[in-house]
Amino acid sequence: MNYQEFEMKQPILHTPRLKLRKITLADLPAMFAYTSLDEVTKYLPFDTHKRVEDTKLFIDYVLDQYTNCRLAPWAIELQSTNTFLGTIEYVFWEQENNTAEIAFVLSNHYWGRGIITEAAREVIRFGFEEMDLERVQARCFNANIASQRVLTKNGFQFEGTLRKRLFSKGKQQDIRVYSLLRQEYSM
Repeated sequence: MNYQEFEMKQPILHTPRLKLRKITLADLPAMFAYTSLDEVTKYLPFDTHKRVEDTKLFIDYVLDQYTNCRLAPWAIELQSTNTFLGTIEYVFWEQENNTAEIAFVLSNHYWGRGIITEAAREVIRFGFEEMDLERVQARCFNANIASQRVLTKNGFQFEGTLRKRLFSKGKQQDIRVYSLLRQEYSM
């Protein structure tokens, strides 16, 4: 599958509990509910949303990405209740290197239930099987133990720490790098 095909037909993906679909404006209230919490954005590279308009700007950006056939996040939805829980995405895709980077965020009300681990497993599967990736990588703040667990549960290996790599939350942050290679991947 080439980049244009993937982007133009970003598919709905399913797991036993989840539906990964395009974000819509209807997701605004639920997304603002978690992006407005410092507890949730503590380890994310964006500022806590102070106004609903901050979240709407993000959703407008995502909708524009869909329209212009560019990489964009999937909404994570609980199938049993059609509840929007968070987002997961490939934040970059280097086709020439068969490499992409995964990122995710989940409402704090659903932490500790294996939801991101399950969603990530499906997005990783899609990356290896449909995008023809050789490598999926992820980065997270050094202190973000929960994301590190999600990655290791999905078979990622810790590669190292990029010291003082990112200025975020008012200071230089150490960033941990993880990767999963095609030959290490198993469903």
